[in-house]
Amino acid sequence: MKQSQMSGKVGLSETIAIDEKVKKLRAEGRRVISFGAGQPDAPTPPEVCEAGIAAIRGGATKYTSPGGCLELRQAICEKLERDNGLSYRPEQIVVSAGAKQAIFMALAVIVDPGEDVLLPAPYWVSYPTQISILGGNPRVIPTDERTGFKITAEQLRASITPNTACLILNSPSNPTGAVYSREELEAIGEVVLESGIQVVTDEIYERIVFGDSAHVSLASLSPALQKKTAVVNGVSKAYSMTGWRIGYFAAEPEWAERATALQSHLSGNPCSVSQEAAIEALRRGDASVREMVSVFGRRREQLLDLLRPAERLSLCPPDGAFYAFPDVSGYFGRSTGGTVLEDDLALAGYLIEEAGVALVPGSGFGSPKHMRLSFAASDREIEEGVRSMVAALGKLA
Repeated sequence: MKQSQMSGKVGLSETIAIDEKVKKLRAEGRRVISFGAGQPDAPTPPEVCEAGIAAIRGGATKYTSPGGCLELRQAICEKLERDNGLSYRPEQIVVSAGAKQAIFMALAVIVDPGEDVLLPAPYWVSYPTQISILGGNPRVIPTDERTGFKITAEQLRASITPNTACLILNSPSNPTGAVYSREELEAIGEVVLESGIQVVTDEIYERIVFGDSAHVSLASLSPALQKKTAVVNGVSKAYSMTGWRIGYFAAEPEWAERATALQSHLSGNPCSVSQEAAIEALRRGDASVREMVSVFGRRREQLLDLLRPAERLSLCPPDGAFYAFPDVSGYFGRSTGGTVLEDDLALAGYLIEEAGVALVPGSGFGSPKHMRLSFAASDREIEEGVRSMVAALGKLA
């Protein structure tokens, strides 16, 4: 069959590919502990499930408005005002099938073929692919542990050219767990306003922060920045609703209007039943969020303790999300059974075979020195899996 040039450039998401490999090995009878999950292991809160069931029984199973039903968009406006100090009207909200689609719709309105989109690395695996699908150019701004995996205002200023359409900013970050402070965002915001570029902020992990870290939305810093920014969020991570597929973005009326028009020709509308459940989550689900974040905080400490014996591994502790992103390059060039492990892909393959542990290679995140390890797993799996992983690393010659 003839394939389009665009489809030939798109492979399966690296995180999904790892998940599929784990499923295949388990189906073959292998015991594999997966640290590749990009989703909380907690159940969806019972009251949210009940709202979904009630929606089915009540007949909420028809088309809704393309950008989401009015009540959900109102609930999102309430959430943004309450949690982020941001004022929006329902017509400025676009509800999509997950934050992934919300990001794509936000980009689709403002990126023309040939334009550059600035992308701090490490980045979430789908950002560069979405940019490429739209015909844009992903322009990577590299970061590392020295800045806590965060870009500086100086880096941003030096990266902007007349061809720059926008910046994607992700805080808390997948995969690094980096959280930008208010002061860091204020400096970045000054550059944004100086240059006139637009920003898509991915804030899907905003509720999952640790210690003294606090989430701040770039758009909340000034009315001028709010006009330049599309704020992306959803219910997947905070309320453990990944499979319900409800994300959204908030932006200036024309931005939201154009995205809604595009979405009306693509998915039509987000799932009606899931929208009803999301209303319940946003209005009454906070107790479940606090409990889940407390568990993640404890697991984070458990993980950091268990990784310490791995002498050639270094880690910048995550301030948010539920991922660790250790530098594993100290093990590159070491060997097992006569085979030299040259890179993150080879090391990931070795850990699956030798330790029965699955991690996501950092190459997919634009950082091949690292690997992503999710602590959205049970205490027992973290204990057993990380000990097995450290032991396997210690065997390398």
